[in-house]
Amino acid sequence: MLRKKLFFRPAFVPALLVLLSLALGGQSFEGIKKQVKTHVLPNGMKLIVLERHDVPVVSFHVYADVGSANESYGITGISHILEHMAFKGTTTVGTKDFAAESKVLEELDDVYAQMKREESKAAPDQAKVAELKAKFQDLEKKAKDYVVNNEYFDMMMRQGDAGVNAYTSSDATQYINYLPSNRLEFWMAMTSDRFLNPVFREFYKERDVIMEERRLGVETQPTGKLMEDFMAVAFKAHPYHHEVIGHMSDLQSIRRQDVADYFKKFYGPSNLTVAVVGDVKADEAFPLADLYFSRIPSGPKPEPVRTKEPEQWGERRVTVSAKSQPFLFLGYHIPDAKSKDNPALEALANIVGRGRSSRLYQNLVKDKKIAIQASCMSGFPGDKFPNLIVFIAVSAQGKTSAECQAAIEEEIEKIKKESVTEEELTKFKRSTIKGLLGQMKSNTQMAAMLAYADVVLGGYEKVFDQIADYRAITAEDVKRVANQYLVKTNRTIGEIIPEK
Repeated sequence: MLRKKLFFRPAFVPALLVLLSLALGGQSFEGIKKQVKTHVLPNGMKLIVLERHDVPVVSFHVYADVGSANESYGITGISHILEHMAFKGTTTVGTKDFAAESKVLEELDDVYAQMKREESKAAPDQAKVAELKAKFQDLEKKAKDYVVNNEYFDMMMRQGDAGVNAYTSSDATQYINYLPSNRLEFWMAMTSDRFLNPVFREFYKERDVIMEERRLGVETQPTGKLMEDFMAVAFKAHPYHHEVIGHMSDLQSIRRQDVADYFKKFYGPSNLTVAVVGDVKADEAFPLADLYFSRIPSGPKPEPVRTKEPEQWGERRVTVSAKSQPFLFLGYHIPDAKSKDNPALEALANIVGRGRSSRLYQNLVKDKKIAIQASCMSGFPGDKFPNLIVFIAVSAQGKTSAECQAAIEEEIEKIKKESVTEEELTKFKRSTIKGLLGQMKSNTQMAAMLAYADVVLGGYEKVFDQIADYRAITAEDVKRVANQYLVKTNRTIGEIIPEK
């Protein structure tokens, strides 16, 4: 997850605040929060700026509030496709002659549609299919002649951006840049152009690349197969049930027009939040944002996901047969990131199953030697909506998933009856604070945190305002959430059964 939460006890709060002040140049959480400035454009786009003038660089983070959870049947994987398409350029970037190129792209789409219609017939004319396929391939070559390969990347890197990146999750699509501070207007011009004048060139080629990603990451990997089936069973209604990369049949069927329609619906300014952190002045950034981003037509914010995962009525189980060692998932439904129970659930996951000092590692791997890996994570596959806390174990040679499951259940029962120790809680809170400080010192990570908090938690202030909530966490809280959520009727078990 992007965010890092703050966990500490009142007894050592003063020392940690001193540490924080030193790490961040004498600033406190309140001091940093007061320096954050926001601006909402007339078209609905929100800009968050935090000035830091220690080094002449700026981090930019564009958070599009759309991920695979927004996809419907028939277009799964389209958010990830659009992440790839964002680097293909615009009407002015990535092309030698857009007027001529656009005509070829339209003809390419038309021929592709004809080919798919013929292939879908009960008795397709194979000669006609072959003719259309040949014509389609010729048009792809013709379209390629107009493409300036990687022009967006080259332009950004020539201006000093070595951190061009983007990624798609279940909850969001995010775009990242890192530039010298005197390139602020350049970033405004380039990024607004990406959202105002996108051209989804080389779509069919890039779609083939993504299908190959799916083959390599899901269909030929035992754990990939298990993960996909596990999520499909754990979530019977909510769209968390499909992988970010999408189903193969959808990838094969998605067309360029589908991408254009999806982009128009979800990537408008009312669904974008931009965080800018570094050597930048808000009173310079806001007018430039008005100048460049206000060119993008406004529209209503997309309707939120309607479907909610219903109450689970009993334990679910899924198995995958593969040439692999035994692999076990135990997933329990938990609430979203805004829930008051979320801090205690994170503490539980951390103490039970993160790192070599965790209970699962010590018990299953080190002491009983029944597993070579044992861990736990919360907020899976995303945390904008109710999600899962997942316990994972990889059996040691000669041991079974049943043995690992029994040992995990034993640790869960200990938490339910005895909770965690004060020492474990203190360690968790201190390590989480340390991680937070590291993120806050990074302009890039701070931009990501501000954008995430504003969209998912309800305001950028939540990056700082969570302190009081987590300061109050107790062992009794951890015990309570374990008893409430870690129950048999609320879980899904996924298992790889090795083929002989």
